[in-house]
Amino acid sequence: MISSTLIKSIQDVMRQDQGVDGDAQRLSQLVWMIFLKILDDTEQELELMTDGFVPAIPARYQWRAWAGDEEGLTGDGLNDFVNNDLFPALRKLSSGTNPRALIVREAFEDSYNYMKSGTLLRQVINKINSIDFTVRADRHQFNDLYEKLLKDLQGAGNSGEYYTPRALTQFIVEMVNPQLGETVLDPACGTGGFLANTIDHLRRQVKTPDDEALLQASLRGIEKKQLPHLLCLTNMILHGIDAPTAIRRANTLTRPLRDYGPADRVDVIVTNPPFGGVEEPGVEQNFPQSVRTRETADLFLVLIMRLLKPGGRAGLVLPDGTLFGEGAKTRIKEQLLKECNLHTIVRLPGSVFAPYTSIATNLLFFTKGEPTKEVWYYEHQLPDGVKAYSKTKPVRSKEFDPERAWWHDRAESQFSWRASVDDLISSNFNLDVKNPKRKGDEEQGLTELLDAYRAKQASTRDIVGKLTGLLREALVQND
Repeated sequence: MISSTLIKSIQDVMRQDQGVDGDAQRLSQLVWMIFLKILDDTEQELELMTDGFVPAIPARYQWRAWAGDEEGLTGDGLNDFVNNDLFPALRKLSSGTNPRALIVREAFEDSYNYMKSGTLLRQVINKINSIDFTVRADRHQFNDLYEKLLKDLQGAGNSGEYYTPRALTQFIVEMVNPQLGETVLDPACGTGGFLANTIDHLRRQVKTPDDEALLQASLRGIEKKQLPHLLCLTNMILHGIDAPTAIRRANTLTRPLRDYGPADRVDVIVTNPPFGGVEEPGVEQNFPQSVRTRETADLFLVLIMRLLKPGGRAGLVLPDGTLFGEGAKTRIKEQLLKECNLHTIVRLPGSVFAPYTSIATNLLFFTKGEPTKEVWYYEHQLPDGVKAYSKTKPVRSKEFDPERAWWHDRAESQFSWRASVDDLISSNFNLDVKNPKRKGDEEQGLTELLDAYRAKQASTRDIVGKLTGLLREALVQND
């Protein structure tokens, strides 16, 4: 049985090891072990159900062989086996006719055993062995703890881009509504949140083994960083994808846009491309001169338009800066309105990604192949009594119920409005259209922000004064 106490106890053991430095390494260490445990548990199931089943890993290196016995390898012998035998073997696996072997090889290319104490490593392994990933309850509980681990990593100030709140991924997938047989892509898939929600959405449509085969073949994901890529593979296996070979490790933006052809196009794209950062020098050269920029979110928007089939649908998260920005952003938005029907923008509070970033974001939904005539806007509301989302009060799925109720029977209201494409063109493609019914609230919000700023200043002056007094007393005592 999994519990938050179990995960905390594993982390506490790792903290005793001199080789593991910080939460990021603890998560990386934990993930490669859980990956092998999940793979082994699921393969033991498949061995019972499939005639002639061939495992991804040779028997000597399967989790059950070297980690399954609580009284087995430990101390220096365990560490020597992991560092000098297990890891080299997994990095050299021959894929042959087994696609899972290729997944393992790619997963371990940049994975490392940070733990120096084989005794502590054995303690962690034994705790992981208390989890049975063939038991539905353990799988379900691990999904929740999996997200908690990602949030903990964000809390350490590392890689906040890894995690998109489940409420957002669930709502976007639900509104885009992928259908069985359609190809679904997340070109910046991180740990696989959108793809996991897509699996849940599609599995409700599965009625036969052929339907399940369609689902298994319908998902594609690309992630450039090693840790989230490994987390995504783990997530996919946990969600019943037997061989997630279509989850690739690469930087989607480093391939020239012109090289993406019909074979690369998909029916559905759901994603939260990284925002607030810039790409490495030279990446923008892969895009046409008119839309060149080093801002990641803008490049992904161009790429998404390229990768959708005619009639393809997209739902994605984008920052406010894309909506009101000029220069290359203007030309990108012009292309979007001409080539796609941007039918909906859901405006989110700036605190949705708090406390990891305060950048205001939006959910954009569009269909490729027909020009935009008008854009509907919906202003997402904070729950009653909540002034801002936070780590302890995150956005929840049920808070999107008003948007769900409005989606198929749209009408203007206190929180929804629309803008014609002619108005957007005349504003130089500025998509940052404010709620016309909330001008007073906007002014009030600015006043509240100013008051809060002044209060912070006063509090800071008070703290500085107290610290100065304490320092003076200490100096006097030392004299």
